[in-house]
Amino acid sequence: MSANFENNRPIESKSDLIEALAQGGKPQSEWRIGTEHEKFGFRLADHGPLHYESDGPSVRKMLEGMARFDWEIVAEDGKPVALKRNGGSVTLEPGGQFELSGAPLETLHQTCAEVNRHLKEVRTVADEIGAGFLGLGFSPKWSLEDTPLMPKARYKIMRDYMPRVGALGHQMMFRSCTVQANLDFADEADMVKKLRVALALQPIATALFANSPFADGKPNGFLSYRSHIWTDTDAARTGTLPFAFEDGFGFEQYVDWALDAPMYLVVRDGRLINAAGESFRDFLDGKLPQLPGQRPNIGDWETHLSTLFPEVRLKTFLEMRGADSGPWCRLCALPAFWVGLLYDSASLDAAWDLVKDWTAEERETMRMEAARIALKTPFRGRTLQDIAKQALDISRQGLSRRERLNAHGENESLFLDEIQEIADSGVTPAEALLDSYYNEWGEDVDPVFKTLAY
Repeated sequence: MSANFENNRPIESKSDLIEALAQGGKPQSEWRIGTEHEKFGFRLADHGPLHYESDGPSVRKMLEGMARFDWEIVAEDGKPVALKRNGGSVTLEPGGQFELSGAPLETLHQTCAEVNRHLKEVRTVADEIGAGFLGLGFSPKWSLEDTPLMPKARYKIMRDYMPRVGALGHQMMFRSCTVQANLDFADEADMVKKLRVALALQPIATALFANSPFADGKPNGFLSYRSHIWTDTDAARTGTLPFAFEDGFGFEQYVDWALDAPMYLVVRDGRLINAAGESFRDFLDGKLPQLPGQRPNIGDWETHLSTLFPEVRLKTFLEMRGADSGPWCRLCALPAFWVGLLYDSASLDAAWDLVKDWTAEERETMRMEAARIALKTPFRGRTLQDIAKQALDISRQGLSRRERLNAHGENESLFLDEIQEIADSGVTPAEALLDSYYNEWGEDVDPVFKTLAY
């Protein structure tokens, strides 16, 4: 999904920033589904990470090989760093993680078909060069030092800045993978309700999709270590946004938060300018030290918004960011979960009734504990497993009411079956992996490269 800002239009006041977000509102008939997921590339021979360039399998060979499927190569300083096709793209995360950013599509049947087509293309090229790809939330074996840096200038800026603001930022950049759903809103009131419901229920998604129990070749003490690392990455640009639940919240309050969140960079004439730690509010006033007297344009604002990482991110659409990546079936389940909750008015009302009296402290505790013990997290005399079952029931009803059918006459609720089994059993993917690690794999993580390979 695209923000569709008029990139070169100068910003004259804060009201322009508010309007840039508000223009995302659209009638329900135009709501779309964008699905993104990341995955780890590895060498089949030794399960090491794919470097950008190598005599053996490499990231560059993957990108160039996939161009045969009508992808257009995007280069930076002459090096392929991305692909684009029909509203979708394949991009590189800092450690070489492959990310599919899907096109905005009308139904979950379409978005799942898109995911499957992409994974088939990836597998075709990977098989040829001796590579594999892994559906996991955190790299299970290789160290941070062993993980390569991709040749994108913005990642060098982020790498240098991260240690100033948190202990785990490099782990987030180089060793984590997520699956994400991007969804639309009708207007400001609809955005506020969806954002609040989504923020409150992100720990449920974290628990259901928990799939990152290993690091450095052994258990790391968490079921979703990917979720945990976000708690010590950069407090100024991450978190559960408690201010979003305050009376009067809307586009302006999100803009105020974003204005004071530290910047990373500015792009001018194709060149990246390091502005790490600076304030966009100062930039708006013409006081950015790197560009004295210059004021930002809408493209600068879009760039800045893309460097903020709350559990739900607002641009001209809403991004659900709480889940670990996983096998293909769960890549389809994540957008299904959120579409069922947020795209049907009765389900949205029911979801809001479920979460509306939760306190900021409860929401934050759920977030922290979901990373550690997932569905076993206690909540008001129950557990997140109980809440997950309620949320899934609401989502399933919403998907059924949407009546978007495939060729077999099945509605979109079929995509929930995988995580329904997780909710019913209370056993997360991470716990199933740990059971295999201790009881089948001889306390060796290498079998995961076969078990969770695409």
